[in-house]
Amino acid sequence: MGRSDNRRTKKMRRKKAQTKLKARIKRRIVAAKAASTKKPAPAPTKKKAAAASPAST
Repeated sequence: MGRSDNRRTKKMRRKKAQTKLKARIKRRIVAAKAASTKKPAPAPTKKKAAAASPAST
């Protein structure tokens, strides 16, 4: 690579790729946590109610 050549080296490419990968994983984890906090809250009450009603009859 010559003077004032702006191409990234293998090392820098690897570093940038890893940073992007980690950012993607973090976004996925945050999205999964947000989705999981909304969905399971009503679900366990239904399961308990369904499980309790056959047992009581």
